[in-house]
Amino acid sequence: MTESSPDTSRSLAKKLVGTWKLLSASSTSSKGGLDEYPYGTNPDGYLTYGADGRVTAIISYGGRKSLSVGGGTLEEQAEAFKTFLAYSGRYSLEGDKVIHQIEVSSIQNYVGKKLVRRIQFEGDRIILVTPPTPVNGKIQTFELVWRRMVHASDAQD
Repeated sequence: MTESSPDTSRSLAKKLVGTWKLLSASSTSSKGGLDEYPYGTNPDGYLTYGADGRVTAIISYGGRKSLSVGGGTLEEQAEAFKTFLAYSGRYSLEGDKVIHQIEVSSIQNYVGKKLVRRIQFEGDRIILVTPPTPVNGKIQTFELVWRRMVHASDAQD
């Protein structure tokens, strides 16, 4: 899908609208090998694309710990912040890419930025892939697999 006609964009947008549940997240190094699980081995999350052009993403790392009574220690709070990502803004489609224009985020540095993701549809799933990105001194590409939510009971899967 390298051509982006208005009909193609409308068709893609129609397929994209809805809520998606995170199934997996992985990253690969610039050399192509599986590098790590950026959100732990069992992350949870939801991604919602509205017909109005708005996007909301929430990702909770696998293995998060509860805070101790009273809101937790500063260390626990820092860990809770470090293991949760949320953002919202507008989205647009360009060819086989979806662009998230961030307006509010748990990571303030994302605000005002455009997050570009290559998008691939496979049945009731979408795969979003980042461009190569420098993280912790390494160039990595992240791949997130999401499944379309159909019924309210799906949230418990």
